[in-house]
Amino acid sequence: MTNISMKQLRYFEALAQHGHFGRAAEACAISQPALSLQIKELEEVLGAPLVERGPRQIRLTSLGEAFALRVRDILRAVGELDDLARSSHSALAGRLRIGVIPTVGPYLLPAVIKRLAERFPGLDLRPREAITQRLVEDLVKGRLDTAIVALPVSEPALNEHALFEEEFVLVRPLADANRPVPNPEMLREMRLLLLEEGHCFREQALSFCRMSASVPRDLMEGSSLTTLVQMVGAGIGVTLIPEMAVPIETRSAAVSIARLGPPHPRRTIGMAWRKSNPLTGQFAQIADIVREVGLTVAATRREAAPA
Repeated sequence: MTNISMKQLRYFEALAQHGHFGRAAEACAISQPALSLQIKELEEVLGAPLVERGPRQIRLTSLGEAFALRVRDILRAVGELDDLARSSHSALAGRLRIGVIPTVGPYLLPAVIKRLAERFPGLDLRPREAITQRLVEDLVKGRLDTAIVALPVSEPALNEHALFEEEFVLVRPLADANRPVPNPEMLREMRLLLLEEGHCFREQALSFCRMSASVPRDLMEGSSLTTLVQMVGAGIGVTLIPEMAVPIETRSAAVSIARLGPPHPRRTIGMAWRKSNPLTGQFAQIADIVREVGLTVAATRREAAPA
């Protein structure tokens, strides 16, 4: 077992995660034959196969599944040793894998990255956008260092750090601009456009309208806020979007924006990271920067939005 290398463990973890030699090789920035050779050598050291090779995908053997669990723990522990060394320095530097949910990324992340680059010039930022469930899974497994999400995420292994709150606004066709703003009960009777399942913003919109997750079949869904707003502009229905998305998503759509009455729908944006990560102090510094950017963005949006 002394011949097992960290490189082989990283390659195997990527293969277990992606379930495909080509995608795993791409994620590791190496050629597929090189990754395949490393996995074969690892299996020879272990004396048993880790994967069942198929024409389109691979399947882990029973040994492979058990091995993958331990490999993730090893890689996470090694990563935290590196983080421990980094935590001894006053300035944060090196790789930072930061996740962000799709209903925040396009509107907040560019300004956050710019501010972090100014504050920590030695930081190698690696942003990734994904839905909350995937970000939480990657945080727990050590594939991400921290993530900007809507709280709470309710994962015992993670610290949650609230940053700021923002309201949702109603997007209607331009022709409805002067009509009374509907309350939650009225919205339930309208064609409400929602994001696909898996997006936390979908659940928040349903909660405000007091609708169950089993929404009517004729309810329209979209993969992004951009799609939803454009559908509203085409007269298909109405939707809710966060304040920070208003300037970008409404600039090319024939829609009107209205503030909803009490209870004002809102969400809490925050950051999450593993409780075991020794960079907690540095993450708190990053959280302060994200909060500053978020509050600035929110104030700008509020001034531009209707009263």
